[in-house]
Amino acid sequence: AVETYHRLSEEVRDIKEGFAEGVNHFIRTYEGDEDMLPTWAEPDFTGHDVAARDIGWAEADDVGDFVDTLKADEEDRVRSETYEVPADNQQGEDGSNSWALAPSRTTSGNAILVRNPHLSWEAGYYEVHFTVPDVINFYGDFRIGGPFTTIGGFNQHLGFSTTNNGPRNHEIYALEVDPETPDHYRFDGASVPIQRDEVTVEFESGEGLATETHERLSTPLGPVIHRGDGWIYVLRDGNHGEYRVGEQLFRMMTATSLEEWKEAAAMRARPRSNFVYADREGNIHYLWNASTPSLPHPAGGDTLAVPASSSSDVWSSLVPYDSLPSLTNPTGGYVRNENDSFHFTNLHEPLDEDDFPDHFEDPSLRLRSQHALELLHNQRVFTLEEVVELKHSTRMLLADRVKEDLLDALQAEALDSDVAEAADLIDEWDNRVAAESEGAVLFRTWWNRYRQQAGTDVSPMVEDPGLFREPWTQNRPMETPHGLADREAAVDAFEEAVDVTADRWGSWDVAWGDVHRARRGNLDLPVGGCAGVFGCIRVLWFENGEDGKRRVRGGDGWVFAVEFGEQPRAYSVLAYGQSAREDSPYHTNQLRTFARNDMKRVPFTDDERAEVVERIYHPGEEAESSAD
Repeated sequence: AVETYHRLSEEVRDIKEGFAEGVNHFIRTYEGDEDMLPTWAEPDFTGHDVAARDIGWAEADDVGDFVDTLKADEEDRVRSETYEVPADNQQGEDGSNSWALAPSRTTSGNAILVRNPHLSWEAGYYEVHFTVPDVINFYGDFRIGGPFTTIGGFNQHLGFSTTNNGPRNHEIYALEVDPETPDHYRFDGASVPIQRDEVTVEFESGEGLATETHERLSTPLGPVIHRGDGWIYVLRDGNHGEYRVGEQLFRMMTATSLEEWKEAAAMRARPRSNFVYADREGNIHYLWNASTPSLPHPAGGDTLAVPASSSSDVWSSLVPYDSLPSLTNPTGGYVRNENDSFHFTNLHEPLDEDDFPDHFEDPSLRLRSQHALELLHNQRVFTLEEVVELKHSTRMLLADRVKEDLLDALQAEALDSDVAEAADLIDEWDNRVAAESEGAVLFRTWWNRYRQQAGTDVSPMVEDPGLFREPWTQNRPMETPHGLADREAAVDAFEEAVDVTADRWGSWDVAWGDVHRARRGNLDLPVGGCAGVFGCIRVLWFENGEDGKRRVRGGDGWVFAVEFGEQPRAYSVLAYGQSAREDSPYHTNQLRTFARNDMKRVPFTDDERAEVVERIYHPGEEAESSAD
């Protein structure tokens, strides 16, 4: 951070230094208050400290998984052309939804942008209107700990939002150790020394301090992540050492046109995001952003280290920005992403996988993405308020795909009376997970039992093709997966689910919201929504509460929808509130709004803010209360 700080623009340095001084002011204000500060905190933060949080490196999980599996397999591995590590097919449930609608799809003739991240309710994001006169005027989400960690928002000209994508921004190379010279490797016909750094860290040990020293190995190609069996494994990452993420986000937040915004995005300091964009001029745009290398060899993927003996074996440049997948103002007037690949951003103009390198994402379109496309891929024209309502769809697309097969299988069996009545409930259920929906709890319990009956050991967040009569195919992306692969297992699972649901919740026709709760502070509210793997757009993740009911732990939390007219007109909601402190009035004040699938108006202009302001405060000065 110190070495690169002078390369940042003066505006970005000023903001980082202002942020650091804000931290220092906070420390001085609460010095000695152990409820507010750790005892070690001193008011000595600088812009360098803030910049240090922006330095980029490879995804730790990518490296850790590779090394862990390599170590486990090392004794059995046989030297060959490549060094394979078994793949791990467990997937998480991270995700977000992001949509943009062109003027042709809105009643006002203005573009609309929707931002809907799926995060833990402990993620530390908050919403703020960030303004510095003549410098920045941006409304969005920021993360505790830095001034530029934003994943979506808007200014008076344009807005953008992100979803996580899956680029491979690195390659792992296997370099042969020089058997004649310790701590050297063979490369370009020479014996090259491994570079060594020692890092010593001081830490508390009992009532005193102690130090520990670790050795860090590296090469000009990148850091050494593992050594063994006559090889060193080197990570060469397109984002390693990147320091401009704050600069890129600042330029995006202050851009006034699509071209200015694209110039900022081309920095690629934020390299693992899909960007969805809309502006006052009526443009909509999608970008799969990545610092992915232009490989001189077939990609190793997540499981291979590529042998390298010369410079010609390793990548030396990135895939050009203009060659990344993108789409501007397409037919049909929409772009969207829900963490699947870029290929089906718009069904009128799908992006052909043959136009991109083999190590780019494979085509995918899971149920959550298909749900979004069913809402958007039509001729409907929306008001901003109708888009807000659309975003809160409680439909479970999985039920649309498999319920008919389930009912057919049940009707072919001689069922006990309770099971037959439960089947009638599923037949009458409208396939939604609204708080009042009866049948949704039983269906979800059945699906999890069916997975077990069908013999799959895949994570419940994975849409396992072995469960469906017709798995997902690229040729029928919006009609598959469909049907049940094992009807006998489905019937057995349903009979079990009726008993399990009744035993756990008191009845098998219990309403979704009686089981699924939004709990924060002293509020305990019924709430609709489900995990994305079930095809829900209103995504909520649940965990067991102390009373056995299911409580929200993450998913939808901060959501906004904005229309770009002469001035932006927007709605937002932050379900878990601006403050994590339970004694704050802003801890639970938005939860009721969220639970009823609603949002609040965003005051963007000076006049709009004047109508709702509660307090005006400058550090070191007495607060001014509003008139009422």
